[in-house]
Amino acid sequence: MKLKPLGGEIWTKPFKVLLLLAVIAGIFIIRRFIFGLGAVTHLNDGYPWGMWIVYDVVTGTAIACGGYAMAILVYIFNRGKYHPLVRSALLASLFGYTLAGVSIVLDVGRYWQLHNVFMPGYYNPHSVMFEVASCIALYIFVMWVEFSPAFAEQMKREKLHNFLNKIMFIFLGLGVLLPTMHQSSLGSLIIVAGEKLSPLFQTMWIPLLFLITAILMGYSMVIVESILSSVGFKRPIESNILARLSRLIPFLLVIFLIIRFADIIIRGEIGLMFSFNLASIMFIIETILFLIPMVILFSEKNRGRSQMLFISAVLMILAGALYRFDVFIVVFNPGHGYHYFPAFQEIMITVGIIAMEIMGYLIFVKRLPVFPEVKHA
Repeated sequence: MKLKPLGGEIWTKPFKVLLLLAVIAGIFIIRRFIFGLGAVTHLNDGYPWGMWIVYDVVTGTAIACGGYAMAILVYIFNRGKYHPLVRSALLASLFGYTLAGVSIVLDVGRYWQLHNVFMPGYYNPHSVMFEVASCIALYIFVMWVEFSPAFAEQMKREKLHNFLNKIMFIFLGLGVLLPTMHQSSLGSLIIVAGEKLSPLFQTMWIPLLFLITAILMGYSMVIVESILSSVGFKRPIESNILARLSRLIPFLLVIFLIIRFADIIIRGEIGLMFSFNLASIMFIIETILFLIPMVILFSEKNRGRSQMLFISAVLMILAGALYRFDVFIVVFNPGHGYHYFPAFQEIMITVGIIAMEIMGYLIFVKRLPVFPEVKHA
């Protein structure tokens, strides 16, 4: 399989719009560093984390699990037929995780002390947050190493490329281990909230539920990214390989829903589903969003249609994202009358970070060998 840069102009109209959004975010980021978190956020003592943490870290890294999900499939289960999707999925994950890591500097109040998380005299190895921080930081490094053969190929450094291939098995192993650890631990973070979270969401199984949905969102993002790239860059849609990949999603969804509902039933909380308060309504909406792609993708006919693949994958990502937002913000109740809704600046900074991810992706796919070469008849 020969990979090749797509080429083409970078300074396009969509790129200019993305750059404008990034510049607006940059202005608000400067304001945040000069005047503090209170100048650009609605955070308070009841909600010490807000949209940035919940999207950039809790949700954004799950959406960026395409590289991790494909590594499991290709390198653990030896499904080499999916290899053409690996590098593009890795690239999307690379930018998603890297900018999530960078955005942590925005989220932390005393950002100038952030390095102390990793200092032996200060870190707490018994903390779930330490495990999440160290795993994500190391995983970002691992992904850059995994992607480095693309730079070697572009520079035609054959010796470097061969050396990287010889040691790559180490980083591939870490690339599967680390997300398994921190994606489940992101769920563990909320266990300490106890009764502040509705019993419909609060469970000791939440680490496993977070891990399963991260894998589901990863596979879904691979489908979305592949179809959008094919349409945007006028490449043939890889319908057959995406149809085969999508078979995994409904089965994983069945496992997720069985675990979630069985846990609620065993704990005797199933009646809360029909209380029709905020937690109940959000739970029902989530469940519907999870069920729709499951029903769609159980049909072989639907899996063969790019439109249905795209719709079901988008719905799966929305369902996983809503699940995380519900757990950390929407149905989280700190009590004492605290309320939270993200400020306009918070929203625009998040939009700007997403714009930066897309800009980086566009530059890399146009200048580096990421996609398989299209053979014209």
